[in-house]
Amino acid sequence: MGEIIYIAENGENYPQEGEKMKFTKVQGLGNDFVLVNCLEAGNLPEGIDLGQLSVKVCDRHFGIGADGLVLVLPSETADIRMRIFNSDGSEAEMCGNVIRCFAKYVYQRGIVNKEIMEVETLAGLRIPEIIQENGQIIAVRVDMGEPILERSDIPMNGPAGRVVDEPLEVLDETYRVTCVSMGNPHCVIFVPQVDKIPLSKVGPLVESHPVFPRKTNTEFIQVHSRDEVTMRVWERGAAETLACGTGACATVVAGVLNDKTNRKVTVHLAGGDLLIEWADNNHVYMTGPAVDVFEGIYLI
Repeated sequence: MGEIIYIAENGENYPQEGEKMKFTKVQGLGNDFVLVNCLEAGNLPEGIDLGQLSVKVCDRHFGIGADGLVLVLPSETADIRMRIFNSDGSEAEMCGNVIRCFAKYVYQRGIVNKEIMEVETLAGLRIPEIIQENGQIIAVRVDMGEPILERSDIPMNGPAGRVVDEPLEVLDETYRVTCVSMGNPHCVIFVPQVDKIPLSKVGPLVESHPVFPRKTNTEFIQVHSRDEVTMRVWERGAAETLACGTGACATVVAGVLNDKTNRKVTVHLAGGDLLIEWADNNHVYMTGPAVDVFEGIYLI
């Protein structure tokens, strides 16, 4: 098992021997990640099992502690490339909270010298925009692309067409679900009170329901008004988290499809708020914070 050694300002405690990995702990609304710059030569040993590494570093008792491991990589098609591994070792296509942190990281360190940049992900190209005020980064706005609504493309088993307010049997309950992909699958369920949902019981059952061949993220939504909702999320491969950016985007799309919300909505999450807009060009835009927590060295 690895050991964390924090970097002192004077360079003390820097390990001189053994394989080591520099990392930055980042968080977006409490959705936290271990970010590793693989552009630095030798910062990640060749041939290492990235899924196993993610499980180890994300462990909150024996590792650094995070919802996922994120790699900064070169890209042949965009300004930079991002890979994401969940805390269970599976690789995710996209994550809205981490892409804001990722964009801030590469911009602040001069890796990408553009306020509007192109990031290659498994879900395709994503375009973050750095928002500054008086020389300080106050938020990141991300063009999350167009929502995918065709059932087979989410993916979800069943007949062709959109999945809007459709019944889904989970144990002895029937939930009305609307399913959206934002590059990763989401199952959105509107409920009267989100705090009454036994998320730790229902979440994993929806995640692994046979109707979802690649599993799914699950959002329970309480609508306060057409411009404001509260969301709880069970993330595929990470369990309950404090926030999910792609889930917030899927929520607003589902809200519009069910005529429950407008196209620009404040989404309240346990870790804070996101502003989501499903614009007239069919792209979904997400605006929210990105925070560097600390840097360190992990001995592998």
